[in-house]
Amino acid sequence: MADPNTIAYYRSLFKKHLEGKTLSEELVEYAVNHPNKWLRNVFRHHIQYLYYLRKIPPETYGWLMEVVPSRSCKLDVRPYPISPDEVKKTMEHLKERHKPYYLVYRMMLEGGLRLSHALHIIKSYDPREIVEIPGVWLETTRLVYLENRDFCRYYVGIRGSQKPCEWAYFSLETLRLLEEHAGRSIDRDSIRKYAGRHGLLKPKYMKKAAWRLMIRAMPR
Repeated sequence: MADPNTIAYYRSLFKKHLEGKTLSEELVEYAVNHPNKWLRNVFRHHIQYLYYLRKIPPETYGWLMEVVPSRSCKLDVRPYPISPDEVKKTMEHLKERHKPYYLVYRMMLEGGLRLSHALHIIKSYDPREIVEIPGVWLETTRLVYLENRDFCRYYVGIRGSQKPCEWAYFSLETLRLLEEHAGRSIDRDSIRKYAGRHGLLKPKYMKKAAWRLMIRAMPR
């Protein structure tokens, strides 16, 4: 969840600079060029909220997200110590010795999921639930098998103050393992400690590993 102090600061910026003003090109330009770059974040959150309420069409939403960048941040180039051998060692160890953690790592590796999202899916797994996807007016079951039958997708629907996650994609083999452990509550700190004790790749690196595999397999 977002820090309460951050929320309070965002609220104060909204009241001072945006509250009561009409959404227009002039307001967009004002937000983009304002010296306080945090106002961009506040403006983007407001646009996302309006889109969620269906107050603006998808075309307008897409344009606004494009022309109003998020707050400028200093680029931080950090090395991520990931090698294919480490990934292989980690996956083989977990497959033999800890199936629930193996499931978590498989979901992160195949779908590029964050640890929190993988744990959420396992705990709340409900494949037959009918959901309506906000903004696109699509009604679907959470779990959908893809045409080639090798992969499936699962609607996660995490929005708001958390890191967003709309869909999760994983193989049918992972799906079978998920169904074995569905409803289970897995502690994220326990996974991290287990990985450290056994010299395995940390969970936070699996998303990076997934990204590196994807860019090797398909054009950017």
